[in-house]
Amino acid sequence: MGRARLLLARANLKKCAGQVATQHGGQFPKTADELRQLPGIGEYTAAAIAAIAFDEPVAVIDGNVERIIARQHHIETPLPAAKAEIRSGLQPLVPNERPGDFAQAMMDLGATLCSPKKPACSLCPVAGGCRAFKAGAAEQFPRKVPKAEKPVRQGAVFVIRNGTDAIWLIKRPDSGLLGGMSALPGTDWSARKDGLTGEPALPFESDWRKAGSVRHTFTHFHLQLEVWETGVTGAPPFKGWWSAAETLQTEALPTVMKKAIAAALPEAFRK
Repeated sequence: MGRARLLLARANLKKCAGQVATQHGGQFPKTADELRQLPGIGEYTAAAIAAIAFDEPVAVIDGNVERIIARQHHIETPLPAAKAEIRSGLQPLVPNERPGDFAQAMMDLGATLCSPKKPACSLCPVAGGCRAFKAGAAEQFPRKVPKAEKPVRQGAVFVIRNGTDAIWLIKRPDSGLLGGMSALPGTDWSARKDGLTGEPALPFESDWRKAGSVRHTFTHFHLQLEVWETGVTGAPPFKGWWSAAETLQTEALPTVMKKAIAAALPEAFRK
């Protein structure tokens, strides 16, 4: 990902240089409006260049400045919807003289005193006009949309062992979640749906024992897996392989599968 971003940045830099040469006579644009038209230059970068390099009195807004203005004006609208209100609150404050110094001072103020947690309001030079500070609620701004709660998906996995304590593993499909990794056989759960649980989930008749359950959190959901364990004398009726206790450590097992194995066989990952 880092290399991809670097290559993209280089590509945009070349396009930007070409556009400056062909459309601006080799002279770098001096206004934020013109700068925004160049490849790879967004709202913040255009404003920062215009203010700091060319003294255009334009509002330069990064996360630190958003925080200051949201607190100063007690803006109840959550980000990112509050961006227009924040810009409207900041632009009248931008001086015609030395707007670049003002922009950098605002960013430094947000980075040092007007911090997200435990802001140093008693030291802040603009605390007297800060409505959030006066309300004793500085840390509550800027408002943010509450994160949606992750769904909890259900499923089951099966720890199938033979007489030598080897465990039957399968390979997950190459695409999708945990793609290509080793795993325990289990029911068909995903980020969008639950898998079967309880006795109807059991894949074949055997002396099954419920060994508990494990919980694991993925980026977009929580997963609650029932862990069922049994011993067999032959191979289970689906494709896979036996992994002996001494080789289990070398398998490409995701954390959630290690948790499930440990629930059924606590000694499995102890050295």
